[in-house]
Amino acid sequence: MLAVIDVGNTNITLGFYQEDTLVANYRLTTKMSRTSDEFGMKIIEFLNHAHIQIEQIEDVIISSVVPKIMYSFTNAIRKYLKKEPLIVGPGMKTGIAIRTDNPKSLGVDRIVDAAGVYYIYGGPALVIDFGTATTFDYINEKGEFLGGVIAAGIEITAQALSSQAAQLPEIAIKKPDHILAKNTIDGMQAGIVYGYIGQTEYMIKTFQKEMKTDFKVIATGGLGRIIANETDLIQIYDRDLVFKGLKCIYDYNKKKGTR
Repeated sequence: MLAVIDVGNTNITLGFYQEDTLVANYRLTTKMSRTSDEFGMKIIEFLNHAHIQIEQIEDVIISSVVPKIMYSFTNAIRKYLKKEPLIVGPGMKTGIAIRTDNPKSLGVDRIVDAAGVYYIYGGPALVIDFGTATTFDYINEKGEFLGGVIAAGIEITAQALSSQAAQLPEIAIKKPDHILAKNTIDGMQAGIVYGYIGQTEYMIKTFQKEMKTDFKVIATGGLGRIIANETDLIQIYDRDLVFKGLKCIYDYNKKKGTR
């Protein structure tokens, strides 16, 4: 059994593969102050809930955009799962060629998304990840990452409104029934959700204009379904894309004999 783990700015997501089947997945808030024992005990709780024995975990692969917690987190893996994790990063073979100005500066979460999209759906493709930030990344038919866009995430946008305007409250992210809002909360929700739908569609159309070719559009990320459900320009919403990408990278390295 393979444990696939993505350490994001907001959440840590963990998935467990039995061969090619994702049998369980969990989400943990990313907290900088957790010790290796705290991380370890949380992982054990998830395993127990999924009725998975520690001995069943044969390997672990991790992607992370939060370097500050990696010392504690990797020590938790070593101590509680008795495994040396494979960590996605510079120098690791992924099968995705990075054709950007500074490949080493590219977030590994974007590489993992690209791998998942290319190996599962093929290219050319645009992958949109609605995470802490929202990223729009283009992968061509050869599996080359050509670049992309980084925008403020949906939750960040909502938080900016409530934190910077004294009379605006914190709100749940959902689409109101009408764009013509009759109260403050509906007005904020309309601005965020309808605004994000518009932004997303404009980005996709601009990519189509510049790339001059047809491509698939795949969305992922916690709030991605809200937007994907409201536009025909997104063909696929895949909430488990990061897990699939990590599994693909693990399999690629295993075939190459590096693991």
